[in-house]
Amino acid sequence: MNRRIVSRSCFTLALLAGTSLFSTSRAATASSLERGEYLARAADCEACHTAPGGAPFAGGRAFNVPGIGVIYSPNITPDPVHGIGRWTDDEFVKSVREGVSPGWKHLYPAMPYPAYSRMSVDEMKDLRAWLETVPASANTAPANQVKFPFSIRTLMVGWNLLNGPASSYPDDPQKSPEWNRGRYLVEGPGHCADCHSPRTITFGLSKDKAFAGNVVNGQRAYNITSDKGSGLGAWTDQALTDYLATGHADGHGTASGDMAEVVSYSLRHLKPDDIHAMIVYLRDVKPQSSNDGAAPARQPPSGDTTLPQQANGARLFASACSGCHLPDGSGRQSAFASIAGARSLSADNGRNLLHVIMNGSTLMTDKGNQPMPAFSGGNYSQKDLNDIAAFVMTHFTEGKPSEHAFSEFAKKPD
Repeated sequence: MNRRIVSRSCFTLALLAGTSLFSTSRAATASSLERGEYLARAADCEACHTAPGGAPFAGGRAFNVPGIGVIYSPNITPDPVHGIGRWTDDEFVKSVREGVSPGWKHLYPAMPYPAYSRMSVDEMKDLRAWLETVPASANTAPANQVKFPFSIRTLMVGWNLLNGPASSYPDDPQKSPEWNRGRYLVEGPGHCADCHSPRTITFGLSKDKAFAGNVVNGQRAYNITSDKGSGLGAWTDQALTDYLATGHADGHGTASGDMAEVVSYSLRHLKPDDIHAMIVYLRDVKPQSSNDGAAPARQPPSGDTTLPQQANGARLFASACSGCHLPDGSGRQSAFASIAGARSLSADNGRNLLHVIMNGSTLMTDKGNQPMPAFSGGNYSQKDLNDIAAFVMTHFTEGKPSEHAFSEFAKKPD
């Protein structure tokens, strides 16, 4: 489940806000602050509103939306000039749940406000109360670089009529409390569909192919429906729990890219009961088949210390990769280095495999950061990186490498 991608996870942005009038402060209780912090984690706010190396929640992270342009996340710290310090609670609620910030400034759907509308007004006020406690920053995000006619924000009025936002909905009495909680988390603050569902011609989320996978930020956000062939239907509950809560599941590899970010900033902070509720709901999602399933795995000899040296990719893997991943893919020292059984080794012609080889990845865990270095821009040519990916596919899976596909994946997004 790679995520979240524009969305991480997948289109994941937030309050493309302007300035406002005056704020109304309210005394926040300890319980409301606790709820607000938990919602901020569940909604993955920090990941999208923090630029690389920047102050948390101070905005400035760039999201490249193919065909539309570059959108930068805004500053949502309590700074009164550059952040949202002067916003009233009602203005904050309207922005997050309806996509309209002060001054009737309509947000782009890169901000998942149709999903956030599943959260209640009171929950939004708790979230705002907690955001008021984060350190203020005077950072100003760069101006968006959005192509015409998308630069006309009032077009979002029509988009909202076609695609949302929705609203909070009552529990389904025919379903269990766990299922209802899982639906809320997956379709509300978690906004999983924003990365894992394809978009329609109007850039709205497809209901017909919900959770059947999509390409975001150059990566495949995989099919997470209950389909046993190309979705999550064949995963055990324990494997899903481990993957969502830690970013790694034995036999399924380790989360990378945008999905690693989702785990790092959001999922690993959720309560075990909430992780279980999400799994209960995903188990009940309509199965959808997709063409991005993994090829059958090969099982290299356990502990094998030799690798075939007849190909450039094999030689490069032996020198650059096997020190951490080991020749059999079991990983050295840390389970997070295991790549055995990972879907990314072959799915979608190795799209995510090449992406992580080129760009690297970092997963934050309770045992510290688990980094995968980026090899692009170093001493390796693009042909070298393609050769490594091709060797990995044929050594660990029955997948068939495609030089053409690798070359296409290596191109920078529009």
